[in-house]
Amino acid sequence: MYWPESEAMKSQFRIRTLELDDVPLINDWARREGFAPGTGDVGIYRQTDRQGIWMGCLDDQPIGCIAGIRYNHAYGFIGLYIVRPEQRGHGYGVKLWKQALDHLDDVGCIGLEAAENRIDDYSNWGFHPASATTRWQLADGLSKKTGTSSKPPKGLRLIHGEKIPEPRIQAYDADRELSPRPHFLSDWLHHPAGQVTALLDGSQNCHGFARVRPCLLSKEAGWRIGPLLADSPELAELLIMDLLKARQGVVIIDSPGGNALAAPLLQKLGFTAAGRTLRMYRGNMPSRQLDEVYGLACLELG
Repeated sequence: MYWPESEAMKSQFRIRTLELDDVPLINDWARREGFAPGTGDVGIYRQTDRQGIWMGCLDDQPIGCIAGIRYNHAYGFIGLYIVRPEQRGHGYGVKLWKQALDHLDDVGCIGLEAAENRIDDYSNWGFHPASATTRWQLADGLSKKTGTSSKPPKGLRLIHGEKIPEPRIQAYDADRELSPRPHFLSDWLHHPAGQVTALLDGSQNCHGFARVRPCLLSKEAGWRIGPLLADSPELAELLIMDLLKARQGVVIIDSPGGNALAAPLLQKLGFTAAGRTLRMYRGNMPSRQLDEVYGLACLELG
């Protein structure tokens, strides 16, 4: 991951923080790279850590970006790492990479999702493999042949949108994710794009929740589900069915390797594996397995 710097690069390349006007450009880059950015995602990343997304500019023209988002002192995540294809091989990406690492230097654990051809590079920077993350894709909505009832089991009910008690969702998420993420999750739950569904019992305790949002695929629009957390595969299935009952088109879910029950569930519903990355960490390796996480919020922020 090292390229010699040219004199031109030293004088012309600079890094600055993200501006709102940059968001459409980043979304276009991410779409072209196959990241399938969701509507509003980059804005939420920015709200989570206003100093944690940068643009690399050559002669004041953006040519790359990276996010190094600090959730808290214990956990951060690197993603959205892109350099325009015609500008690769000149060392610009390394400068962006170091910017993100420096920003997270005092964070206890840093995570990322590594493409297969980058695993060795990240290993050289002190990142260690944890588990594979699988991108699952459904070609055209749920089949009516799945035969699953959309009615919740006795004692549970489906709650939608602003009727969902956020403190219960925050507590449920904090007990199952690697680190509490209150600001990120609050923006995620209340963003107007898409829909949020939760399963609550009579005491208002949460037993699962999920969000679906529009996303930009390489050649079309589609849907991404995430986060998707549930007590069991049956409840995760119920949440998926509820979110997709009125939606058609390509659907994407990114499931963590720590949940062995995710793959059988998604295959049952007609999803097929469309790609894999490797979750890697530097610093204090997390002890949680994400075994009740069926879909990550996004690959860019874990």
